[in-house]
Amino acid sequence: MRAVVQRVKSSKVEVEGQVKGEVKKGLMVLLGVTHEDTKKDVDYMVDKILKLRIFEDEDEKMNKSLIDIDGELLVVSQFTLFGDCRKGKRPSFSNAAKPDHATDLYEDFLEKSKELCKKVESGEFGANMQVDILNDGPVTMLIDSKKLF
Repeated sequence: MRAVVQRVKSSKVEVEGQVKGEVKKGLMVLLGVTHEDTKKDVDYMVDKILKLRIFEDEDEKMNKSLIDIDGELLVVSQFTLFGDCRKGKRPSFSNAAKPDHATDLYEDFLEKSKELCKKVESGEFGANMQVDILNDGPVTMLIDSKKLF
């Protein structure tokens, strides 16, 4: 699994003009799944993302996690995180998981996040979505469950 994690003041996702998910202070996560991913990858990503210390403490040091600040989480599926642009000009998406596998792990990620986070919102898997992000900092982190970067 791969994620682009952004610390936000607010974020929302819309499908066909309807708001599907919206959060205030917290994290906006673009989440991609590859065909090799398992529930073990989900567990790793939930733990890493929700406990990632990228919120400031009273000394203005990045020392607090989403859980520590009682923040909100917006998760949007993003198969293009597995786009391979090394050859030619058109990305290859052969490393992205098929929809049935990706949906299962995406839903698992959401459910496990709800066990730790007070508010978890999401987009609509497979839909064309418009995402508004008010990045705070900006602070943006890249996380890969296979630890490729």
